[in-house]
Amino acid sequence: IMRDIKRNRDYLDDAPLQEYLNNLGASLLAVRPEARGETQYDFFFFAVRDPMLNAFALPGGFIGVHSALVLAAQNESELASVMAHEIGHVAQRHIARMLGKQKQDMLIPLAAMVLGALAISSSPDAGMAMIMGGQGLALQRRLNFSRDAEREADRVGLDIMSEAGFETTGMINFFGRLQQASRAYSDTAPPYLRSHPMTSERIADIQARTRDQRYRQHADSLDFKLIQARVKVLQDPSHQGALDAAASFERQLQVKTRPAIVAGKYGLAFVALKQGHPAKAQTLLNEARAALKNGAPTATSAVLASLSLDIKLAAHQFKEAVAEADAAHNQFPLSRGIAHQYADALFAAGQYDDAVAYLRDQAQMYRHEPELYDRLAKVYAALKMQAQQHIALAESYALNGSLPAALDQLSIARKAPDASFYELSIIDAREREMKAQRLEEIRLEKEG
Repeated sequence: IMRDIKRNRDYLDDAPLQEYLNNLGASLLAVRPEARGETQYDFFFFAVRDPMLNAFALPGGFIGVHSALVLAAQNESELASVMAHEIGHVAQRHIARMLGKQKQDMLIPLAAMVLGALAISSSPDAGMAMIMGGQGLALQRRLNFSRDAEREADRVGLDIMSEAGFETTGMINFFGRLQQASRAYSDTAPPYLRSHPMTSERIADIQARTRDQRYRQHADSLDFKLIQARVKVLQDPSHQGALDAAASFERQLQVKTRPAIVAGKYGLAFVALKQGHPAKAQTLLNEARAALKNGAPTATSAVLASLSLDIKLAAHQFKEAVAEADAAHNQFPLSRGIAHQYADALFAAGQYDDAVAYLRDQAQMYRHEPELYDRLAKVYAALKMQAQQHIALAESYALNGSLPAALDQLSIARKAPDASFYELSIIDAREREMKAQRLEEIRLEKEG
């Protein structure tokens, strides 16, 4: 499912956005480590371009957030409330339980069809009623389970965000906003036909559970406002979308609070970069940083640093980009986006040997990042190392779930004129592993 999502044009493959969502998710999971399950799987939070206020969870800890939801959140606690709710779904294994229940419920219409077929000879109406009743009962059981799962995710999510230090009113406020956004169709269907409890019921339940709790204020991070500005630009990639975003940022500057000015200038800088004006983008980013330093000289952000590097690369200031990327990588060692930009800066500056050494080290530590192997292949191509180039591409394709393409790349690497004995040994070993994985994929596809 994730491979299909990542290939979709509405998947927001944006490093600062993904990093922010995963850092926010990690802060929630830190207070509930048992949510990772017995296998201790890593959660992955990502965003998709969608105008609906929604989020969703997939088995194994994959949680998607709609871009409109990020923009609609009035503060970080509201966004955290939705993410905590989705973590609750994964922690309680709702999807796995739902699939198991569906298998059980499949027996109900089958049994009803058998009984209906026996009865239909003596009473056609009674036989048909029995068949339809069995199908209706199975559907109603699924709806009941879905509503119970939502209530349970609300309760678990509320506990998680409270323990993580976020305002529990964020969940109440966001449900209220969701109710207003979907007023035309939200609560009009009969309760027994709904997959979710009524929003008003969910708000009342949360209010009852938080009535005796002390109010806790949570200060929004700088990155929250910056990421909202970034998403506003990414939400609509068209020329008109950029103009609308710029107009929104200009209005935001009129608020004249420091967070609004910093985020507004940052958003205008991002728009200028998207429109191909790196010099203008640099000026606006400098203004954002100046506004941030007013009263907070030590304040900094990986989101700001990332945009600065993109501007330097777009302006072909490659030596400056390498120096700045090196400093940013040391300042934000856990930032995967900055790490990738450092490699890009080395490549753009023509420092191919340094880029290879750096990317090899990175690939040893982060074996599951196809982006690293893509960059390695690009550097190897520049160095005319054909065998290594195609081996790196094979690893990238394999990580992206395209084993046939990966095997093709290994075949090309084997025929490369510069393939050494060592590289041929690597190709043989990886080919055996990938062929075994491909056979397993085919077997599962046939069983499915």
